[in-house]
Amino acid sequence: MNYILKVIFVIIGTMIGAGFASGQEIYLFFFSHGIKGLIGILISSLIIGIVIYKTFQIVNKYGVETYKDFLEILIKKNKKFNKIINAIINIFILVTFFIMVAGFGAYFEQELGINSLIGSSILAIITFFIFMTSIKGVVKVNEILVPILIIFLIIIGIINLKDLPIQELQNYISEINTGKYYLSAILYSSYNSILLIPVLLTLKNYIKDKKQIIKIAIISSIIIFILSIIVFLLLVKVDVDITKLEMPAVYVVSNMFKILKYTYGFIILGSIFTTTISLGTSFLKNTTKTKKSYTQIAGIMCITSVLISKIGFSNLINFLYPVFGYLGILQILKLLIN
Repeated sequence: MNYILKVIFVIIGTMIGAGFASGQEIYLFFFSHGIKGLIGILISSLIIGIVIYKTFQIVNKYGVETYKDFLEILIKKNKKFNKIINAIINIFILVTFFIMVAGFGAYFEQELGINSLIGSSILAIITFFIFMTSIKGVVKVNEILVPILIIFLIIIGIINLKDLPIQELQNYISEINTGKYYLSAILYSSYNSILLIPVLLTLKNYIKDKKQIIKIAIISSIIIFILSIIVFLLLVKVDVDITKLEMPAVYVVSNMFKILKYTYGFIILGSIFTTTISLGTSFLKNTTKTKKSYTQIAGIMCITSVLISKIGFSNLINFLYPVFGYLGILQILKLLIN
């Protein structure tokens, strides 16, 4: 069970990054569709569970080491196409790494009044030193932080549920156009699978048998579903134009639950940190072959991330995540067919 929990914590640590815990992702893909957004959360949680299960099945069967090897099994016929897809995936992982660093800086500026470059620089420096410890360091960090993050989120969710005005919820449900909630659910699970699969490949040594794979997939899906619902219900209490907020969930907690303001700040920063190191490690594993190149590219990544963070956290999420979501649909389809 110990190995199962280690893997689950890395998975959740990868999923609940800046976009998730801040409420920006949940708003974009689910909350904007009203009550049917809850159905969307269920659909996406199921798809993510299937992706986890199928990926570990392939890893166990073929002994896959890198994402390039994984693609060659998934898309067997066209090596040039595989190289293009591999390059796109690596770019997306790198861009999301930059988004996490931008999110860290955005929190410092929005909630603490500290220049975002300072926050981004702090994360970049800490992350670089974690990279030097390889996957064992990543697993250890997630093993410590993720259970704390999950517990805090559940506590905040329970407090919010007690105070949630039913009339306000009903008004919200009746006013919002539900739109293509199912497409949003697919896109959400799709772009998350792009980020998640390379991370799953780094965990191959922690997987022993099929029973473990099933348990990991089911437990991970349930946790993702519960945490998504918690953030969704937090957004009901936003009393300003939500589209103008960088971190809507942080706004709610700061205004409605002042006693928990700094607790949720820890959740945000911890979530960003765990996702950043998971994504950074998988990118480095995919793109480097020697220890020297690993160190050099890790340094370049961390320095560049601080510079790019000035583009803006919500701008990066709203534009890039849906685009890469469409690209990830092919990968999910191939996984299901494989």
